[in-house]
Amino acid sequence: MTDGGGALGWPDVAGDTALTIKVPEADPLVRTGIAAHVTVLYPFLHESRMDGAVHRELLGLFRSHDAFELTFTGFGRYPGVLYLDPTPADPVRALTKELTARWPEVVPYRGLFGEGLDPHLTVANHEGPGTWERAYDVLEAQCAPALPVTSRIEAVHLIVREGDRWRDRTAYRLGETG
Repeated sequence: MTDGGGALGWPDVAGDTALTIKVPEADPLVRTGIAAHVTVLYPFLHESRMDGAVHRELLGLFRSHDAFELTFTGFGRYPGVLYLDPTPADPVRALTKELTARWPEVVPYRGLFGEGLDPHLTVANHEGPGTWERAYDVLEAQCAPALPVTSRIEAVHLIVREGDRWRDRTAYRLGETG
């Protein structure tokens, strides 16, 4: 997902959906303009395809996965991107794998990164060529004292692109609901 529709050339369009994990504990570290999150699958099905049957399938799929904890202890970088690595990443990978097996037409990140990216929490993605390494050295040094960040993950959120913003649509609880 992008911070403003089009960063990195990502063609966000109205009606795009994504499945994300919110990490509010990391919000103070994030400089992207959107809430701290780990993307499970972007893009998911277009909003026009999100009918009752799809919602029921998502409810069942997410209920079959237990809630889990993610801890962020260190930074990583892609060109132009500073991110936090989640540990363990396997629960996020398992969710993505199951979703793409069920909906094989959904290609993570529209195929821009081959089979996708490892789970990560983007801290910043706004610096351009020639400036991002130096800028992110400074930002990493500023944010490092706040680590580790740990978050209990109990839901996956469906968000929808409306105009130039992402909006929450639905939260799917993980694990059995009493």
